Formats: sequence, C-alpha cells, structure tokens
Amino acid sequence: MTDVARASVPAADPPRFNLRYLALITLVAAVGGFLFGYDTAVINGANQYLKGHFHLDSVQEGMAGASAILGCIPGAMFAGFLGDRFGRRRVLFVCAALYALSGVLSAMPRTFSEFLAARFISGLGIGASSMICPVYIAELAPAAWRGRLGSLFQLGIVTGIFLTLFFNALIQGLGDEAWNTASGWRWMLGAEVAPAALLLTVLFFVPESPRWLVQAGREPEAAVILGKVGGAAHAAREITAVRDVLGQEEGRFAELFHARFRRPLLIAVLLMAFSQFSGINAIMYYSTKIFATAGIGVKNSFSSSVIVGLVNLLCTFVAIALVDKAGRRRLLLAGLSVQVLALAWVGAMFHFGGNGPVLLAAILLFIGAFATALGPIPWIVCSEIFPTKIRGRAMSLATFTIWSACYLVAQTFPMLNDNPAIGPAKTFWIYAACSLVALIFVAARLPETKGRSLEEIERSWGRR
Repeated sequence: MTDVARASVPAADPPRFNLRYLALITLVAAVGGFLFGYDTAVINGANQYLKGHFHLDSVQEGMAGASAILGCIPGAMFAGFLGDRFGRRRVLFVCAALYALSGVLSAMPRTFSEFLAARFISGLGIGASSMICPVYIAELAPAAWRGRLGSLFQLGIVTGIFLTLFFNALIQGLGDEAWNTASGWRWMLGAEVAPAALLLTVLFFVPESPRWLVQAGREPEAAVILGKVGGAAHAAREITAVRDVLGQEEGRFAELFHARFRRPLLIAVLLMAFSQFSGINAIMYYSTKIFATAGIGVKNSFSSSVIVGLVNLLCTFVAIALVDKAGRRRLLLAGLSVQVLALAWVGAMFHFGGNGPVLLAAILLFIGAFATALGPIPWIVCSEIFPTKIRGRAMSLATFTIWSACYLVAQTFPMLNDNPAIGPAKTFWIYAACSLVALIFVAARLPETKGRSLEEIERSWGRR
C-alpha cells in the first residue's frame, strides 16, 4: 500500500481541482467525439453523389450509409477487451491511426467495394473510440463534474456533425452536379485526416486512466495522476475506494451476467438501443434526402441540414449545463416527452403534405430534445454503472448494441422511406413509438446517478 493511499482525508478539506489539467484530458474525449460526429455526418452530403458516381440502387445506398457502422460493431466489441488489457490511452492511439488511414482511402476509391472497405476501417476507429472515450473521462473526472465532463464527448460529436454538414455545404457549392458527382464527395470524406492528426497529437500529452492503473497494480502512477487532478488527499480517497471494490470483483466477462449486475446491464443495453431506434441517425445520415423528399431543392436541403447540425450543437450545451444539476433521470424524462411529440409531428407533416418550414421546425424540435437528453445521457450513464475491472467489456457490449441498432436504422431507412406502403410518415411514427417505450422504461427502471462516485454506484447494485 502506498503512502498516498494510506493518507487520511479530513471531511472539511475539499479537493481543489486542476482545471487546466482536466481540460487537457477532456480534450481527448472532445476530439474523439468530433471524429465520431464527422463520420456520422459526412455521408449525409456525400451519399447522393456516391449514388450517381457508382450508380447505386436503394439497397446499395443503404450499404453506403451503413458501411462504417459495420466496422463500428467489431471495433466496439474488441476495444473493451483491449482497453482492459492494454489501457485506454493505447487503444485511442490505434483509433487515431484508423481514422487517418480511412480518410486517405475514402477519398480515392476506384470501385464501390473499395469505398465500403475504406469506410469499414473508419468504423473500426469509431466503434473503439466511442467505447473508450466515455470510460476514459468517467475514470478521471471528479464525481461532481462527471456528467458535465462526460457530456463533452457528446459535444464533440455534435460539433463534428455541425461543422461537417457546414463543410459539406461549402464543398457542394464549389461546383456543379457533375463536379460533385466526380470529385466533391472525395474532398468531403478525405478531410477526416485533419482531426485524426489532432487526436494523435493530443494523446501524447495526456495520462493513462488512473483507475486502470490501480487495477494493473501501478498505484504510484495512479497517485501521481490523481494528485495532479485534485491533490494528494483526493488521490488517497480515490485509490482507497477503487481498491476496496476491486477486491470484490473477478474481472471476467461472465460477471456482467451475475444477478447483481443484471439491472445495469439491462439499462445500458436498452438506453443505447432506444437512442438509435428514435431515428436520430436516419436524420443525421439522410436529412438532405428527407428534405428533398419533402419538396425542398438540393441547395436548400443542404442549408436545412446545416441548421439541423447547429440546433444539435446548441442544445448539447443545455445538456452540459443541466446534467449535473437536474440529474440524468429527470433530463431524460423531459427530453423523451418532447421527442415523442416531435416525431409524431414529423410523421403528420409527411402524411398531410406539410410545407418545408413546418417540417423543418418539427425536425428541429426533435433534434433539440434528443441533443439535450437521449443523445449524451446514455453514454454518461453507461460509463458510470459498471465495475472497474469489467467497465471496458461492459461498455463494449453497450456500444455493440448502439452500433448494431444504428446499422439497422441506417440500412432500413432508405427502404422504408421509398416503400409506397410505408413511406416517410409511417417511418417517423415508428420512431415516435420507440421513443414512447423508452420514456416508459426510464420512468420505471432508471435510478439517479448524479453526484455519486463510481464505487458508490457499483455498491448500490448489491442493495435492493
């Protein structure tokens, strides 16, 4: 036992946190989220030109939108094991390299198969970083700030989405339809190399997760890092708490299915699934197509997509401001209530032939509600509710769920939207029904986790 871990901590001696150090650490989550958002949105502007360039049918168009997601699924699954075995920081280095490689290859495919392969590589990076980044921040952030700092991952995502939609619109305006079909989409996809290089650079200046270091038997290193975060007393408290719960854990994947952790496992899987079955990525991947279906011209569809990204960004700041004050549960209940109404409204606009501005208002209401609640909070909750030894594997299962659900939505939306028997109205009503089920589940089963340490949350699952 180290001297730091033995230190007693007076109750009246609150830690003084190093904001600059925490800002540098959370920059990793923000840039990782930015790359996630970039990849989510870049296909939105590129897909209609890919369709013309490679002569795609509706099924292949769905494959183009979902190709990265096919990489996300194994990326998320293997990242948990690798993160628990080799550390969070090393896995993030691999993610940055995958993003950069994909950016280069996605800009120069000669065939549709080569394009799908390049996007699959990007998906590996997205899946792994979407699992590692929230865990990395949760394991470093003080309990009172964990929600706000964890929300920076989602802020990175929505910033990436907004800037990418804006960037896509700029590139689209540089040439005519023929130029965009031949070259414009290549510039949209290739620009991913720049934020990938930024992530790679930042990783050289940030530490490993101290909770992972304690688990690996490297307590002196963990004490130094936690000391930089909040001082020696804070380090002593954190290391003692981690050691206490580590003694009660086996660290095997099978432990996830122990009766004690069935409830957090159910919460994690369903929250992640509900976040996608709300239809958010149908809009993020295909908003240009959605607005075009509603009778808005291509240029105005690009502009409307940029507005969607801006609202998504601004409302994420609302989530950051409220998540540690209002709490996870209350924010989800409010956001999901608005989300159900907004999606029902979108479906009604398509059913009754609503005009462009009214449809845009309905979609923006949904985006705002999602960005405030169901967008950031599942990532925060899932990174909080599992034991240290299996947190990586548990997050892998959660992110496997979100990417599997995301793939289903991305692959099926063009087919549902183009099917005369279903069409956009019924498609969005399906998403509204899924959001209603999510609202009922959160009201019935989700506990509040704000302001509690990771070890306190873990111990609570053993109590009725």
